[in-house]
Amino acid sequence: MMNGAEYRESLRCYRPTVYVDGELIESVADAPALQPGINALAVTYDFALDAAKSPLMTAVQSASGRTVNRMLHINESSGDLLNKLEAVRILCQETGCAQRYLAHDALNALHQVAARIDDARGGSEHRSRFAAYLEDVQDRDLALGIAMTDAKGERSKRPHQQANPDTYVHVVERTAKGIVISGTKAIVTGAPYMHELLVMPSRNMTPADADFAVCCALPVDAPGVTIVARPAGRPGEKVEHGAALFSRRYGQSTAVVILDRVFVPWERVFFAGEWEHSASLTYHYATHHRHSCIAARAGFGDLLIGAGALMCEANGFDPGRTASLREPMVELIKITEGFFACGVAASVYGSSDPYSGSFMPEPVFANIGKLLLATQIYDMHRLAHEVSGGLIVALPGPDEDHNPATAATLAEVLRANPDVPYDKRIEVARFIEDLTASYQGGWYSVISLHGGGSPAAMKQEIWRNYPLGSKVELVERLLDRGVLHDESRSITRNRQPGRCCDAGCSPPGQAIMVPLPSQDKNA
Repeated sequence: MMNGAEYRESLRCYRPTVYVDGELIESVADAPALQPGINALAVTYDFALDAAKSPLMTAVQSASGRTVNRMLHINESSGDLLNKLEAVRILCQETGCAQRYLAHDALNALHQVAARIDDARGGSEHRSRFAAYLEDVQDRDLALGIAMTDAKGERSKRPHQQANPDTYVHVVERTAKGIVISGTKAIVTGAPYMHELLVMPSRNMTPADADFAVCCALPVDAPGVTIVARPAGRPGEKVEHGAALFSRRYGQSTAVVILDRVFVPWERVFFAGEWEHSASLTYHYATHHRHSCIAARAGFGDLLIGAGALMCEANGFDPGRTASLREPMVELIKITEGFFACGVAASVYGSSDPYSGSFMPEPVFANIGKLLLATQIYDMHRLAHEVSGGLIVALPGPDEDHNPATAATLAEVLRANPDVPYDKRIEVARFIEDLTASYQGGWYSVISLHGGGSPAAMKQEIWRNYPLGSKVELVERLLDRGVLHDESRSITRNRQPGRCCDAGCSPPGQAIMVPLPSQDKNA
């Protein structure tokens, strides 16, 4: 496994075509606009080699016996799901958004679907091809960008109906050596500083959409790939004066990836034309990813909780003794730990995939947790603002801290708690501003709401998987109505997967979460 410095250096082996704010980037590893994103990815490498964190940040792949980065591990138990959840939370406590967990989610989904395709066809080609790719990714400890969301064009039309077919990625040519693909992927997280892109379909397909049902892997610098990206975080904003305290260090670039007749050899094609399996891949990926998003935003919530408490102290208040501050602080804690608890439940009730044998989060709890964080992220920001006061956006600009005509006076009159120096008070205020009331704060809101699917998509999955029928039959039994179970009744048809019995017990011998030495998991 690589460390963070080796990951940075590895980026020099690639020459992707990347534009940021209209400028061609000569070297991704050296581009100031991308450093916060590279810093965040580097943490996922360094934490895996940290003796105190490695039991959680790494995993042993039982098929090979190799120790791999947790972000590249195929889940083999509910314990693995719990470990991944906790690992992502800790990574996002440090970075705000660790980004690399998307690779975990995509690899696990593809592992499941490769097995599903082979079982349907009675072969082993797709399993073998994916296994070879996974081994390569794990051996080289790669960072993968997930190119899933298509540009989509006119939303009311299916892929094959679009006036411009390049609004979806599709196969334009098949040869004995591989396929040629064209199209556009939007909202690709961290694309400029990844090693490879994993191209996946973004929706269910029909037979007429077969050319758009394509899943493959390609290097970021493959001929024909153009990456049009935003800067990561807020690099360069008043670095010397203390603005953008967090997001100038850690951030995330998102990109539109344009594919213009990109050749992909068959050994890197996981399916091309198997339209009937696109829905399964998007469903499995979405469930894994929403489970991970729960942990990511819990880590972000930890930052708001800690900063809110520090701001209360700097303002001269103890939330434990001041109800008007204690109540919003408890509400912030309740929101964060509430949706994280759904992630824990999704892990505990996770089940073995019948085709691949890997473990899948329970979809109802995973979707409820993601829905809660998506709709309550704005409340989290509001509560942080409520306990902090208006100073977080009303402070004079950071240049005034070094203005000899005003600095001394401001330091005296804007100090509150005599035990907290003025510079420490404004440092926390600007930290909260950075996370909640800046461009970066708006980014956290939108990505929480729409990342991993819109609230409407999560509600659909909750309804689709919730055991409504068993609730109906429970009431019918208590009312002694004598109505027998009937699969033809839509109201009693569905059953919640993942529960092995009414008590929701775990299978015997199931692995449990790895505890971190001398570390409070809620720290």
